[in-house]
Amino acid sequence: MKIGVPKEIKNNENRVGLTPAGVFELVKNRHQVYIQATAGEGSGFFDADYIAAGAVILSSIEEVYAGSEMIVKVKEPIAQEYPLIREGQVVFTYFHFASSEDLTLAMLKSRAVCIAYETVEEADGSLPLLIPMSEVAGRMAIQQGAKYLEKPIKGRGVLLGGVPGVPPGKVLILGAGTVGIQAAKMAAGLGAHVTILDINMKRLRYVNDIMPSHVVTEFSGEYNIRKHIRTHDLIIGGVLIPGAKAPSLITRDMLGEMRPGTVLVDVAVDQGGCIETTRPTTHEDPTYIIDDVVHYCVANMPGAVPYTSTVALTNVTLPYVLQLAEKGWEKACAQRPALARGLNIVHGDLVYRGIAEAFGWNAIA
Repeated sequence: MKIGVPKEIKNNENRVGLTPAGVFELVKNRHQVYIQATAGEGSGFFDADYIAAGAVILSSIEEVYAGSEMIVKVKEPIAQEYPLIREGQVVFTYFHFASSEDLTLAMLKSRAVCIAYETVEEADGSLPLLIPMSEVAGRMAIQQGAKYLEKPIKGRGVLLGGVPGVPPGKVLILGAGTVGIQAAKMAAGLGAHVTILDINMKRLRYVNDIMPSHVVTEFSGEYNIRKHIRTHDLIIGGVLIPGAKAPSLITRDMLGEMRPGTVLVDVAVDQGGCIETTRPTTHEDPTYIIDDVVHYCVANMPGAVPYTSTVALTNVTLPYVLQLAEKGWEKACAQRPALARGLNIVHGDLVYRGIAEAFGWNAIA
């Protein structure tokens, strides 16, 4: 199969769809890989590295799309890429369709086969292609939140770990999934007091078992959320409903109950956000303030650490890319149900229910 890896052109997105090691495995299995020139430089991989692994370097994004049966990316296509995607072409990437009706309509019109990393789901409910980026984003949420708590950036002026004689900062985490667990690890490591809310008692028991005593759990609900937002310095939104829009757990009126300089980090922004006042931001302009509350809502947080993120992503996507390349999408999806759950759009038909529900559409194919 002919596989294309274009350069990511979303704002400050430095990741790339495949590492040279991933290219090597594909070429070893007799597939042709096209890499757009300089596509990997932001992640620390250079054209010479890809050539040594057996790739062909193409000078333009148009050439990559035109010559490839399957496109392997990191982020969803943006408007200037829409016309390059053609009928029957497989596009394998993070799509997060539920947060963008325009993207969904464009991919329906293209009649491509859109397989979303974030909805590839194993029988146990795990999301193998989302986990590594959730791990990165969860850890970064604390790193970024700690920075934006600083007073020059309009935060409360709180050091999360505190110092002798001064109590540590308080971190509230909504969701005890991968993002929440990783955020809790980082915050606990800094010495912060951490509260995790979730509605899944199994997850809360797991947190209690693995975390130190200054990480506490409570059952999630509006009452408890309203109680904690008054006293916590950093609030992390880490709620996920696979393929669907995230629920708004923090509403507009709740901002008035927070102390000035409280920092919100909405890791669920790719799926519409779990904070009502969330709007996507970029690494170039990452924050905004509403009612004296700092919002950090960068839609591609792992793009700030592209080497780590690209290697972690290729580690998990490569086995699926190999299956798609060896068998074609139909046979690969028929033989591996987890991959079949990644199908979102096929030849102009929407085949993932959560997306239809996000837009209030009545039916799927």
